[in-house]
Amino acid sequence: MATDLAEFLGAALGFHLLLGLPLGMAGLLTAVVTFLLLGLARQGFRRLEMVISLLVATIAVSYVAELFLARPDWTQVAIHAVVPEFGGRSGLLLASGILGATVMPHVIFLHSALTQGRIVASGLEEKKRLLRYETFDVVLALGVAGAINGAMLIMAACAFHAHGLVNVDAIEKAHLTLQPLLGSAAGTLFAIALLAAGLSSSAVGTMAGQVIMQGFLEFHIPLWVRRGVTMAPALVVIGLGVDPTWTLVLSQVVLSFALPFALVPLVVFSSRKRLMGSLVNRPATTAATAGIAMLILALNAYLLWQTFLGD
Repeated sequence: MATDLAEFLGAALGFHLLLGLPLGMAGLLTAVVTFLLLGLARQGFRRLEMVISLLVATIAVSYVAELFLARPDWTQVAIHAVVPEFGGRSGLLLASGILGATVMPHVIFLHSALTQGRIVASGLEEKKRLLRYETFDVVLALGVAGAINGAMLIMAACAFHAHGLVNVDAIEKAHLTLQPLLGSAAGTLFAIALLAAGLSSSAVGTMAGQVIMQGFLEFHIPLWVRRGVTMAPALVVIGLGVDPTWTLVLSQVVLSFALPFALVPLVVFSSRKRLMGSLVNRPATTAATAGIAMLILALNAYLLWQTFLGD
């Protein structure tokens, strides 16, 4: 539900900014388009994957264009890519949100479900070759997701922080402020990217929920029923007039807290020879992944402490 909340709101805000629709009408339009997208799944996942890939490409192209307009200091970008600065409590909150938005916990299950039956490897060599392809696929997907999130941060830093605009705390403000700073095309590109991100992620989130329910609970709920139920909180948020920007951020923080519940079993199971056979993780791989999982747990624990007990 946290996933669907963010994605549905993002797409609704995209329609709102692009078409000038009231947010309530934009939410209903988002619901219609999402159902149409999910209808492609009935004809096989290939077509839906092609549409999602096209939407992701739209996001990437939009932010590449915005980076060209913003002209960042690439030396500073390179330095802070490896030397992060949280910038206080709000920075830590946003960092957790970005982590949850980039490495979505539910997609770990969905990716496995979509790929495990396509190619059946019969021998050990075929399994190893398939694993190499899968590894490349995952690295590419997470790399693109990370690059897009990084491009968002870089563009915002150049457009807002560099001009002393430190109070741009809403998506609508960002859209309006980009146009006088970077030109009218920047605002349009921002809205297009937001819409594409919301629609693509919404379809992915719905499919992931279906896969997880079938795998863990062993029962099937029609896709349109599940989509209708999980989009309800987003419609309530829009109807109540709750700030959609902070709702988006907090929903991604929830995903960051959920991430260890997917990562820890993944580390444990992939390190067991009884389960994995000859494809079991190397000790160095297990140590590295366990360290990353512990780092995420520590970040979440620190965020909770700082939020509720810190000064």
